[in-house]
Amino acid sequence: MPTLQSEDIKAIVRGDHGDPFAVLGPHQVGVGTGTAVAVRVFFPEAQQVTVVPVDLPDDGEPMELLHTDGFFEAVFLERRHLFAYRLRVVDGQGQTLEVEDPYRFPPALSEYDLYLMGEGTHLSNYEKLGAHTTKLEGVPGVNFSVWAPNARRVSVVGDFNHWDGRCHAMRNHPGNGIWEIFIPGVGDGARYKFEVKARSGEEIALKADPYACAFEPAPRTASIVCDIDTYRWGDEAWMEARDRHNPLERPLAIYEVHLGSWMRVPEDANRFLTYRELAHKLADYVIELGYTHVELLPITEHPFYGSWGYQTIGYFAPTRRYGTPADFMYFVDHLHQRGIGVILDWVPAHFPRDAHGLVHFDGTHLYEHADPRRGEQKEWDTLVFNYGRTEVANFLLGNALFWLERYHLDGLRVDAVSSMVYLDYSRKPGEWIPNVHGGNENLEAIAFLRRFNELAYERHPGVMTIAEESTAWPQVSRPTTVGGLGFGLKWNMGWMHDMLGYMALDPVYRSYHHNSLTFGLLYAFTENFVLPLSHDEVVHGKGSLLGKMPGDIWQQFANLRCLYAYMYGHPGKKLLFMGGEFGQWREWDHDQSLDWHLLEQGPHHKGVQRLVRDLNDLYRSQPALFEVDFDPAGFEWIDCRDGQQSVVSFLRRAKNPDDFVVFVSNFTPVPRFGYRAGVPIGGYYRELLNSDAAIYGGSNLGNIGGTMAEPVPAHGHSFSVVLTLPPLATVVLKPTGTAGQV
Repeated sequence: MPTLQSEDIKAIVRGDHGDPFAVLGPHQVGVGTGTAVAVRVFFPEAQQVTVVPVDLPDDGEPMELLHTDGFFEAVFLERRHLFAYRLRVVDGQGQTLEVEDPYRFPPALSEYDLYLMGEGTHLSNYEKLGAHTTKLEGVPGVNFSVWAPNARRVSVVGDFNHWDGRCHAMRNHPGNGIWEIFIPGVGDGARYKFEVKARSGEEIALKADPYACAFEPAPRTASIVCDIDTYRWGDEAWMEARDRHNPLERPLAIYEVHLGSWMRVPEDANRFLTYRELAHKLADYVIELGYTHVELLPITEHPFYGSWGYQTIGYFAPTRRYGTPADFMYFVDHLHQRGIGVILDWVPAHFPRDAHGLVHFDGTHLYEHADPRRGEQKEWDTLVFNYGRTEVANFLLGNALFWLERYHLDGLRVDAVSSMVYLDYSRKPGEWIPNVHGGNENLEAIAFLRRFNELAYERHPGVMTIAEESTAWPQVSRPTTVGGLGFGLKWNMGWMHDMLGYMALDPVYRSYHHNSLTFGLLYAFTENFVLPLSHDEVVHGKGSLLGKMPGDIWQQFANLRCLYAYMYGHPGKKLLFMGGEFGQWREWDHDQSLDWHLLEQGPHHKGVQRLVRDLNDLYRSQPALFEVDFDPAGFEWIDCRDGQQSVVSFLRRAKNPDDFVVFVSNFTPVPRFGYRAGVPIGGYYRELLNSDAAIYGGSNLGNIGGTMAEPVPAHGHSFSVVLTLPPLATVVLKPTGTAGQV
């Protein structure tokens, strides 16, 4: 006789039961005046199912079919306590299989885990939620967990159950809305999604796992079970040394890279390079050019390749386009062993509307705000995270730590910070909701960013957090203890805008815009700045950096070289997007490789590349160029007022103020002969670099290796040097003697 109501059976068969563990699996039941054990299973299309007790493997009990769609039950009258068993199943094709029953296993999540996740303070949440290979009671399988508090029913579907959401309905922990199930026999490589049935009765949704460590190749969208703990790292020396150093006082020259278009394989259908191929080729190239770090446009899994990774679905998964998680670990590991740091663009500001993603995850606005005035980012047609919901903030905080800890990344550059901190970002009046104080600050996002930075530096003191913040929001890179957002560094978007606008001018007009060169020094030390010439400046019709330069071809290259050399003297860390280092003509196209063939066409492109290499070598060799980037003590104008000739000159000083270098830039095509610049001490000043040198494709006009300082006062100094300033060029000098007074 069945031991439960027919309504429960029908609900299981329909896939409509919100508590399947109360029905399926082993249960103590009352029979007459005593107790027995009933085992219930649901196997669609099974012809026969037998319960085989582990302690009596030769004594199976055939189950009674209670519903023709595959609901079976067996009652063990002689047993009073629950027992371990296996199931012998004869499937629809007559094949006999022996399997474990997922509904006989206890929860894998502890009460403590559930408490922390409900509180939003489980900083290793990625170790519990998602899909994890494990053993329960000695049985191998995968434990699946997902947060969906407003769902009526959640199931795991995949190849292992024919994508039938009735088969593996999950256990609900109603206190915090987490669903879980251990499925024996599933392992690495299994494809899966979560089938979510909303309480509202709307159409069933198939959702990718928010915590998935891997995805199948696009355009397919299933998550993949993947054990990422098997990779053996070899970068111990790098990791140990990293946390001993303050990155703000060290050289930081960043090569920004989009992995899918840096280099392809044209002879093999223009395919992408894999992570492992990129590891070697990119490391060789970056070392040759002298960069200290690479910064990757987002490699987190994204369905739309044209988003460049900025519309992320798989926050915990490296994109499968270039390989597996282990392959990406190899990429980072190899670069570390070659002495190169790896920074990742991270996107906690918004997420796309793809139906299999986070949007309307459990039938409600779970990760996003319900009100479009808070929940929609119209500029990108994406959705904004609800940072005020503790579980959402915990999801993102755990994600940041995941990349730093599991993938050994050296920094996270946070995209679109302005869109996070301003409620009215890219919104018209009436399209946004003020905060509780009536202001336009997103208080929840600000609290989230502060907590993110605190955790990153608390746990990994040698990493860098970098903000792409495009407004004058105060104290972005100041500690949270003094009211700052807590970032280590901030992109200097104002400098980038001013410099590119200035360089685009015909030199005849530059004297009227001289303040564009000098204005940045008025605020240069209000933040810890990175000077970016980034991907955003070479897309969407903006042209390449070289293409922005005025004049004939020779002048265009000379302008670009002058800009790069000036940039390396200016206070702030350095960043250049790929292709800029050899003067690519064409605007960046994510569907094509860089135009490497240009390096074989004449001296100009090769000359720019060599200049960038020499600038990086100079930068890393001169403490004056990196030790005091964020304090006025590291910078001193010699002359910032020579707008008539479009010349600027300045000193950069190391922690030891007697260690300094001199930069002089001439932003016109007119050579300046006999140009006098004041210097602090006498002696010989060696010309360390001249962007007009013939080896860079220049006219080779200069100072024949250097010049002697004269005891002639100028610009407030007791000594001065008389220089030949090449056209559209920057020269760098350093004293080799100590004659005279400082």
